[in-house]
Amino acid sequence: MQHGHPLEKKGRVVSGARGARVVDGPFAEAKEAIGGYFLLTVASLDEATEIARRCPNLPHGMIVEVRPVSEYCPLMRPIGAANDEQSASA
Repeated sequence: MQHGHPLEKKGRVVSGARGARVVDGPFAEAKEAIGGYFLLTVASLDEATEIARRCPNLPHGMIVEVRPVSEYCPLMRPIGAANDEQSASA
């Protein structure tokens, strides 16, 4: 196995001709949507979104989800890290 990290909950959906439409989530269930993926090393979500906007299949109905890869499963985060994350969002 080459990869096995979960995706983060945040991200963007790019659709339409030349990536004309970019929205924050919601995402389709993986079993219904993922036909493949590209793993990019970029500086930001914005940079990854700009790359997705140039996808040649967007005019033909393709939808691209742009999501960060998590370092580890959220259920396996240390208890203190989960509490810090909840405090930051509150």
